[in-house]
Amino acid sequence: MSAIKTTHTIHRTHMHCGWDNAFPPVLHVEPGETLLIECRDAADGHFGETSTAADIATLDFDKVNPVTGPVYVDGAEPGDALKVTIGAFAPSGLGWTANIPGFGLLSDQFPDPHLHLWNYDKTAQQPAGFGDIARVPLKPFVGTIGVAPGAAGLHSIVPPRHVGGNMDIRDLAAGTILYLPVEVPGALFSMGDTHAAQGDGEVCGTAIESAMDVEITLDLIKGAAPPTPRFTTPGPVTRHLDGEGYEVTTGVGPDLMDAARDAVKAMIDQLTARHGLTPEDAYLLCSVCADLRISEIVDMPNWVVSYYFPRLVLS
Repeated sequence: MSAIKTTHTIHRTHMHCGWDNAFPPVLHVEPGETLLIECRDAADGHFGETSTAADIATLDFDKVNPVTGPVYVDGAEPGDALKVTIGAFAPSGLGWTANIPGFGLLSDQFPDPHLHLWNYDKTAQQPAGFGDIARVPLKPFVGTIGVAPGAAGLHSIVPPRHVGGNMDIRDLAAGTILYLPVEVPGALFSMGDTHAAQGDGEVCGTAIESAMDVEITLDLIKGAAPPTPRFTTPGPVTRHLDGEGYEVTTGVGPDLMDAARDAVKAMIDQLTARHGLTPEDAYLLCSVCADLRISEIVDMPNWVVSYYFPRLVLS
């Protein structure tokens, strides 16, 4: 961990699934305080070192993406912005990536469960091995992070929301400052679903899912709520992948989702043909390190989506 002095630790036992402004806070903090938050992985510890693809069938979807919290920030009122400064990560060193039937961008083409387990460097300084075929550079980040919505009742944890939630944005990493719109007194902040690495798009539906402890600082900007989350990064966002360039496939057509699917499928075909990966392994590997980008969205009637796979992963 870093040398930052935290004022409180919120243990992973203080968790909930879903968003509900009726959940009682586990802690009250003053604006400007720094916390250590223990985060569970997206499957709440369901997968261990001896797990197999058969264990995907027993995954309890009512318990996916547990988040730690909520934290009541004193003085936070609807209309304020909650300023979240993300600090150091302490990864567990264990992770998983899975193809879960019915989930993911190409779920119709990959109907069978598939699981890869990761043992990786706890400092996240060394790439994680994908068998003998690939080495994936790591960039720990928070997948699910947000505040309670103003609407009453229990809301699913799965879709992202205008108050944050399961956004799976790879750049919510150390040094990033995130601004969330406060909708209820105290904001009721929670976070979890930490990852060791992910490509933009998380195309198979999972990244390197991994439990971690995270330092964060919570502050307020009065009357400055953004309509949706916004954030500032401390520097370049892909330098851990840029070193040897990229292989890029494209999808072209009038529908962005179809174009994204075409671009990813083309990359899977290329990886299987050139490197001997199974289609299932290629799909999982793409999800943890390759990036979907909208390259062009103005030349109607067709748009271009590109899929960038970092060459250094397979070098």
